[in-house]
Amino acid sequence: MFVMRAAEVLLGGGIIAYPTEGVFGLGCLPDDLPAVVRLLHIKQRDARKGLILIAANSEQLDGWVALPEGRSIPEPDPTHPVTWIVPAGRRVAPIIRGEHEGLAVRITSNPIAAAICNAVDSPIVSTSANLSGKPVARNRIVLRRQFAQRVDYIVPGDCGPASGASEIRELSSNKVLRPHRQ
Repeated sequence: MFVMRAAEVLLGGGIIAYPTEGVFGLGCLPDDLPAVVRLLHIKQRDARKGLILIAANSEQLDGWVALPEGRSIPEPDPTHPVTWIVPAGRRVAPIIRGEHEGLAVRITSNPIAAAICNAVDSPIVSTSANLSGKPVARNRIVLRRQFAQRVDYIVPGDCGPASGASEIRELSSNKVLRPHRQ
């Protein structure tokens, strides 16, 4: 029921707060530019930083990524989520990439986040549920206190199975750009 409600909100141009592998996220549809702008405003995030897209599977990233022949995004490790920096595809608006050439993407292992992606048949924006520079909301009480009046729907559920924000790596070199944060 709540997954369908989240999908309705996203498809209607709204913003949701939802559980991911290690932290709560804020999200919208990546091709809904007014929603992306609103999300950046809510989070007080500099648009130059760029945003992450999560998907339930690699097929949902078709058109969003432009992987070299023979390359693919690795399957997720549920306890150690990795966000990959990959070449951006033709569907990616500059506001999603920020000042970066590449695009940050992750195949989510969180069942709620994956179900939401499947319900909208699209990747969704995934940025941590915090105001820029402030600690991330790690429980539903803090999430509601900070975002109940700012987002259109808070999806019930728990983060997991990891703890903390995902590691960020370049797909081309496997270089770690940000270690897993607990």
